[in-house]
Amino acid sequence: ELPESWADMQEPLLEGMCFTLKYLGMTLVEKPKGEDMAAAAIRRIVATARVGARKFQKVILTVSPRGISLQDADTKEMVENISIYRISYCTTDKLQNKVFAYIAQRQESGALECHAFLSPKKKIAQAVTLTVAQAFQMALDLWEAAHAGR
Repeated sequence: ELPESWADMQEPLLEGMCFTLKYLGMTLVEKPKGEDMAAAAIRRIVATARVGARKFQKVILTVSPRGISLQDADTKEMVENISIYRISYCTTDKLQNKVFAYIAQRQESGALECHAFLSPKKKIAQAVTLTVAQAFQMALDLWEAAHAGR
């Protein structure tokens, strides 16, 4: 459910909303969306992340109507840029409620990947999910506006 002030949030979203998260990892998935499939993928990523003793990469995840961009929080190096049109699903996991994940299709191979991130608080994971939903809606609105004149 969108907050009452959603219309006021459109301005900053055009520029991109930033969230500092820890990248847990990625796993391949069979389907572009679905709660059960995403939950299973997140379980696999979290289990793998727990086994490795490495520190998680701290990233700045920026959400805009163009998509999601990932930047290393320490080096400021661009890690990845995912077009909004390649993202098929995003969620905050019900059990691991500090985990935000999205599913995107790889441009080169067409493979479906689930990427998971750990946020400091449950509210932040939910905010990222809500922001991606808003970005989808805004991208659709912008696309429709661009094609309305034809």
